Amino acid sequence: MSEKWDRRFLELASHIATWSKDPSTKVGCVVVGEDREIRSTGFNGFPRGIEDDAERLGDRSLKYPLICHAEENAIMHAARIGVSLKGSTAYVTWPPCSRCARSLIQAGVSEIVYPAGIEIPDRWQEDFAIALGMMGEAGVTARFA
Repeated sequence: MSEKWDRRFLELASHIATWSKDPSTKVGCVVVGEDREIRSTGFNGFPRGIEDDAERLGDRSLKYPLICHAEENAIMHAARIGVSLKGSTAYVTWPPCSRCARSLIQAGVSEIVYPAGIEIPDRWQEDFAIALGMMGEAGVTARFA
């Protein structure tokens, strides 16, 4: 993809991150196909579609059992609408944890892109290294844009 498209989808991922009601979970994911169409989106918190459910938004006891990571929510969304993520690029606002990296690999994503200059806190460095190792072994490209 060109630099222009990289920037466009990273901006969209950042925008998706603002949908979260909880400031501590403002992480977004946009999965884009080879022809640059958006195949799926997700963010930390509600799976896509559930965020519009007023009853769930108003009842914390219904909200928290649904919380999941952005990448996994994007995968759930794709499954719900019958879209394959094989060969796609996942743009995320935060590098995926090892759990999400595994999910993206299993979904067939071929590339994961996150913002350049992001600083990973020390407490997440080890998990990030594990995630990068898993992606490398699976042949998934990880890069900063």
